[in-house]
Amino acid sequence: MSGGTQWIVMGVLLMGLGVCGLENGLARTPPMGWLAWQRFRCNTDCVNDPHNCISELLFMQMADILVNQGYRDLGYDMISLDDCWLSRERDALGRLQPDPFRFPSGIAALSDYMHKRGLKFGIYEDYGNFTCAGYPGILGHLQTDADTFADWGVDYVKLDGCYSHPVDMDQGYPLFGFYLNQTLRPMVYSCSWPVYQTYSGMTPNYTSIINTCNLWRNFDDIQDSWESVQRIIDYYGDNQDDIVPNAGPGHWNDPDMLIIGNFGLSYEQSKSQMAMWAIFAAPLLMSVDLRTIRPEYKAILQNRAVIEVNQDPLGIQGKRIYKDKGIEIWARPITPVFQGHYSYGVAFLNRRTDGTPSEVSVTLREIGLSYHGGYAITDLFDSVHYGTVLPDKRFKVDVNPSGVVLVRCEVVKTTGFGGGRPQLIEPAPQSSIRPPFQNHLFNQFGQQRLF
Repeated sequence: MSGGTQWIVMGVLLMGLGVCGLENGLARTPPMGWLAWQRFRCNTDCVNDPHNCISELLFMQMADILVNQGYRDLGYDMISLDDCWLSRERDALGRLQPDPFRFPSGIAALSDYMHKRGLKFGIYEDYGNFTCAGYPGILGHLQTDADTFADWGVDYVKLDGCYSHPVDMDQGYPLFGFYLNQTLRPMVYSCSWPVYQTYSGMTPNYTSIINTCNLWRNFDDIQDSWESVQRIIDYYGDNQDDIVPNAGPGHWNDPDMLIIGNFGLSYEQSKSQMAMWAIFAAPLLMSVDLRTIRPEYKAILQNRAVIEVNQDPLGIQGKRIYKDKGIEIWARPITPVFQGHYSYGVAFLNRRTDGTPSEVSVTLREIGLSYHGGYAITDLFDSVHYGTVLPDKRFKVDVNPSGVVLVRCEVVKTTGFGGGRPQLIEPAPQSSIRPPFQNHLFNQFGQQRLF
């Protein structure tokens, strides 16, 4: 089939679908699990480094740890391959096959290993001629590969975008999603579609992306450094008006993997990443050696209260509502909702590195929390309970350099006032926020207000 004819056929298929989208009923909260890439990359040297190479043994070991050390019970219920699991060639029938030395049992057996332990199994491929590491891509084999994944019992498909033309992705990613649906096997669909188009100067069609993918990458690959985490935080804050409306149950912005417990983040910075990913309603996809992780970092990843904010059923992504002199305030609407008022997860993020904690002093009304009955406030890392704080009472936290204070502000149920549709927070017309703040806030819709 010629290239032109292939695209005509794809177009007819998609029109026949009414561009039905993926809507597979999956990922109603952000996916959680473990991926290999950031920590283990493309280490295929199982002769000299059998403990750390990309092999079935590595994934089986991580699966056992998820089950035996409590991760699965907290929601981390998926183990996923990334690049470099493949053989360099397809089989005689044109099907993908794993490297026979590193995955001697085959992928179906590895998938079965996960399912027997109550886990989901994820796989990696690329919408291109090759994967980013040079293994076979799916172009020319979309239906075959979707059917193969279903036959193997795959639950999660991550589709990268190396060695392809971004202009083709508007048709190609939905078409592969269609073939995934056609298998009748539920598979979460993770796309790299928008980030490749953005880098090429295109404007991604998020209407189509939302209707096709359960999650998608829209910014840089995360690296093992605080600088990389900060770039992602800045991107999500600076572009929040365009990004946040796209998130919700079944479709999520993906700021990339959690690097907590690796080499590049301090303890405070690790808490900051976990808190911000909770505010972002981001997938919590760990990429760390769970065999050697230190207890304090494991505790961050297993913080049930922070995970509950991340997994809140409303699925509303949070926004930056204040930024000045290295201090930021981020807020995310969460349940419970009472008499037209949301509860909130609020992160006080200190981007400073001046060696001493910064005191942040606000009233709840100044950051838009105005429910007359007040909010029960809990520090989610230190488990400090502040009791009920009324909107005009000053609330103070000390935030360590490159650290965070994440609090849950839960509406206190009272009687005697009417209900109404919940409203997102917006700063009040007056502010007396104390130093280090200047007297301005950013409202929930990204507009600066001066007082």
